[in-house]
Amino acid sequence: MFITISLVTYHNSFKDLKKIINSVKLISEKFLFYIVDNSNNRDIEVLCDIDSIIYIKNEKNIGFGAGHNIAINKAIDLKSDYHLIVNPDIYFDKNVIEELIVFFRTDESIGLLMPKVLFPNKNTQYLCKLLPTPFDLFFRRFLPFKKIKENLNIRYELRFTKYNKIMNVPYLSGCFMFCKTSALKNVGGFDERFFMYLEDIDLSRRIHEKYKTLFFPNVHIYHKFEKGSYKNKKLLKYHISSSIKYFNKWGWFFDFKRKKINAKTLSRLNGKF
Repeated sequence: MFITISLVTYHNSFKDLKKIINSVKLISEKFLFYIVDNSNNRDIEVLCDIDSIIYIKNEKNIGFGAGHNIAINKAIDLKSDYHLIVNPDIYFDKNVIEELIVFFRTDESIGLLMPKVLFPNKNTQYLCKLLPTPFDLFFRRFLPFKKIKENLNIRYELRFTKYNKIMNVPYLSGCFMFCKTSALKNVGGFDERFFMYLEDIDLSRRIHEKYKTLFFPNVHIYHKFEKGSYKNKKLLKYHISSSIKYFNKWGWFFDFKRKKINAKTLSRLNGKF
C-alpha cells in the first residue's frame, strides 16, 4: 500500500505544521508527504526531517488548488493507491489512516472519504453538505436572523442526520479529503480557476458524479477551522470571487444536476424537506 499526501501552506504557524507532520509520521503504511509552500518560507524545510517528507517551494502564492495539483500530479505519476489532501490546521491520532484504508477496500466504487471532523474541544464540525445554491452561500451567510440561519443549516449541512452514520454526500470539506488516486486522475484534480475557496466543492462534486463520496464517522480527526474569510476582508473577497466562478461554471438558479443530486441525497438520508 502506497499513500501520497499533500499540504499547501501559506504563512501557517510552525506549531500547526508540527502537529500535522507528527500525525503523518504515525502512519504505518508507506507514504510520501508533500509540503507545498506558497509563502516561500524556507524555514519550513527544517520540519521535513525524514526522507518521506518532501518540501516544495513556490516563488509566489499560486493558490490552494494549484498548489495541491503539484502533489496530485506526482501521486498520479507514482501510481499511489490513495492521496490525502489535508489542511495545515488538521491533526489526528494513530491508526486513523489505516482504518480509512480498510473501509476503502470494502467497496471499489468509493472515490473519496472524509472522517468525522471535530473541533479541538471535541464538538462536531458540520462539514457534510448539499451542493450549494446561491442562497446557501450568499444569503445564508449574511442573513442577520440567527434562528432562520440555524433552520437553513439543518438541511444544507445535513444536521438532521446527527452525523452518526456512513453517508454518501456530494460536498465533503477540503480540510481532509482522502481520495483514491485513480479517481483524482479521472476527474483531473482541482480546477485552478479557483484561487482559494470553493475548489473543494467543485472537486467533491466532480468525484461524486462518478464515485461514492462518503462520510465515515467511525474515526475522527481534529480541525482548528480558522474561518479566515469571516475575519479578513481580503479573504472575503477571494471567497466571493470564487463563489461567482463556481456558479458561472455550474449554473446559478438553473443548475438541474444540482437539484437532482441534492434531491437524491435527501431522499437517501430520509430528509423531510
